[in-house]
Amino acid sequence: MRRIYCCVLFVNILFQIGFAEKNLVIGNKVHPVTQVLVSGELQTRILKNFDRLEETKYQPEHVFLTNKESGNWPGDTEGRTILGLVMDAQSSGREPKYLKKIIDLIPEKLNSKGYMGDIHPAGTMDEQQLSGNGWMIRALCAYYEWKKDKKVLQTVKSIVDNLFVPGKGYYKLYPIDPKMRTKEVGEAMGNIDKKLGNWMLSTDIGCLFIGMDGAINAYKYVPSKALKVVIDEMIERFLEIDLVLIKAQTHATLTAMRGLLTYAEITGNPILINEVAKRWELYKMYGMTENYANYNWFTRYSANTEPCAIVDSYMVAAHLWSLTREVRYLPYLDLIYYNAICHGQRLNGGFGCDKFSASDINSIAIAAYEAHWCCTMRGADGLSKVAECSYFTKADSLYVVHYGDNKATVNFGKKSSISLQQKTQYPFSGEVNIEITQAKNTSAIILKLNALSEWSRSIAVYINGQTVHFVVENGFIVLKHKWKIKDKIKFTFENKIRVMPAQNKMLYTNNQKKIMYGPLLLGYSGKPNLKLNNNVQVTSLSPILFKVDSSDIELSPVYHLMNKEVINSYKKQIMF
Repeated sequence: MRRIYCCVLFVNILFQIGFAEKNLVIGNKVHPVTQVLVSGELQTRILKNFDRLEETKYQPEHVFLTNKESGNWPGDTEGRTILGLVMDAQSSGREPKYLKKIIDLIPEKLNSKGYMGDIHPAGTMDEQQLSGNGWMIRALCAYYEWKKDKKVLQTVKSIVDNLFVPGKGYYKLYPIDPKMRTKEVGEAMGNIDKKLGNWMLSTDIGCLFIGMDGAINAYKYVPSKALKVVIDEMIERFLEIDLVLIKAQTHATLTAMRGLLTYAEITGNPILINEVAKRWELYKMYGMTENYANYNWFTRYSANTEPCAIVDSYMVAAHLWSLTREVRYLPYLDLIYYNAICHGQRLNGGFGCDKFSASDINSIAIAAYEAHWCCTMRGADGLSKVAECSYFTKADSLYVVHYGDNKATVNFGKKSSISLQQKTQYPFSGEVNIEITQAKNTSAIILKLNALSEWSRSIAVYINGQTVHFVVENGFIVLKHKWKIKDKIKFTFENKIRVMPAQNKMLYTNNQKKIMYGPLLLGYSGKPNLKLNNNVQVTSLSPILFKVDSSDIELSPVYHLMNKEVINSYKKQIMF
């Protein structure tokens, strides 16, 4: 444990003397384009997940759970279901069948004080109850943002005023001493482990701060001085935690980080962005798997992955990039999406948990086919975010961030707009085609294409069939042109095959490696614990099949599109 502490201390020192003091100005933020209609593989994923969320389990008569049925997570299933339906609906353009009825039932499901779950004696704080109600708040805020139904804000205000605000003074007493918390316990669904002082504590260490994210979302729509005091107290306590030593749950941590970034935007406080940046580095070192998923607790490497956390990691990386435009965050959008989010989605459209067993940390296997109580709903949140991250704008610049089949309309003020259609087989091919389908006063618009700098080579760009000279700035190809209808842009490149070192130096040695094709992690399905030498050479036989030279060993991406073969007996080696 001392070794871990020294590493954490060293990282903190680096941030103190380096970019932690950098002035990250929120005015640098780029803004996502909301008018995006996706097709292709992302649409397939969204619609399949949408279908799953309209099955019996998630319908109005079944979605509201008793405290016992929920495992003492009041509001958690209900909130995540509402959020998932809202996000799937917005990203697909399809109206949910049962969402309005679920919303209408909420008031009668609240307790007499207007929130979900039991009413505890004054001074008793239940972190799982705060967490579950946090999901309900975030879901209702998302619903309001979409439908502008002010009635749901009454419920948000009720939960805030009667559950969160009365906790003032207790949040600063939340137990964060590693010696006081029970570590190495808890399964896929957390449970109340013990009561310590005022606090009923969960094996999902830190899940209180999932509730903090809900409170921060509430502050956007029903702000009050009392709520701000509580949020500030929660944030102060969160920033005091040594996440690694306490073995905090990575999902709770990443959700808290999302909340801090939202609060940074609300309050204009760039210090919070720096604090999230520091914790992102800790997460990568001590919480991220080699396929860019998560271990459910820091340094607990026998723990399952959890798509809820994977989604949050994607959202944190995307938000950090949008606020700072630092290139180092950009590759993680593709790495997390293709190798972790896509790997976790199952044939039925739901999302499940994977594992790296202690006996074979080199191979990824199935831990839970579907985490239907949480991850299936959050998967919708993640897929919707990927769609949203297709395009961003700032001033007269349009950033093309995620390559996929889609159509988008972008307005630059009242007088200028551009519509475009994108088609590609990326990441399985190195070609992206974009056609301008509408152009109004577009002579000043600058298109910026993600250069995929970390894994692309032999880059070329063509406009209407003619090769164009370009520069790459902050990870983007900058294209200036007097855009008009039917203009065609072609971006071509080669995906490099790379032999990469492990990122987790606690688990793996310098002799162990992973093999990537572009953003895709390659794996082996044959005899376990295959070893490859350090100068291994790999050749592409097709976009989905690769061969180790001078052998009969074949590799393929861990990415799959809800493959029916990814079942409980599935296993794939990714470290060699």
